[in-house]
Amino acid sequence: MKVNDHMLQFASAQKIQNKNLTEDPEKLMEACKEFEAIFLNMMLQQMRKTITEDGFVEKSYGREIYESMQDEEISKEMARGQGIGLAKQLYQQLSRNIKTSAE
Repeated sequence: MKVNDHMLQFASAQKIQNKNLTEDPEKLMEACKEFEAIFLNMMLQQMRKTITEDGFVEKSYGREIYESMQDEEISKEMARGQGIGLAKQLYQQLSRNIKTSAE
């Protein structure tokens, strides 16, 4: 059975959606960082697909799982740090939208 990364990402998106983000700016920033992590994970997976198989390490199900887990952790660490700026931009836009809708 193949692990479906999209189902894991959907579960993460559901967690983000269930949070009440309008009351706490820290929760909003956390959700934005989680979104950036999901985006980075998808980007890393697509980048990995461009690597040619040279036969050094045999492609296997175990390797696929390991690489998937590695990509996920790398993307989380990237988002926790500076990231690529997506979380910051998203936070600024959403906080602006929340302020205008509250008025």
